[in-house]
Amino acid sequence: MPRPFKCRKVGRQPEVAYFKPGGAPACRVEEVVLAVDEFEAVRLADLDGLYQDDAAKRMNISRQTFGNIVGSAHKKIADAIVNGKAIKIEGGVYQMEQMRKYEKM
Repeated sequence: MPRPFKCRKVGRQPEVAYFKPGGAPACRVEEVVLAVDEFEAVRLADLDGLYQDDAAKRMNISRQTFGNIVGSAHKKIADAIVNGKAIKIEGGVYQMEQMRKYEKM
């Protein structure tokens, strides 16, 4: 029996959710769908420069699962860049991280 699925924590939604090759009409370009948790994994590992263990803790998943997610995301991004496909960021099972609210005293 497989392990129960753990909901992934995401720090923020992508500001832009669609990227396409320049000069190509969107209706003629194939799409690669990048899940929101894959987007978050790439952000934490590549942009923020976190080690996989630290990034996995932030997403509330194991280091192995984080490695699988970031590996899948890298493959999709490479496919889009090399083969001229659009990248659409949507979907996946995730939970937004709670943002702290500060009150002025």
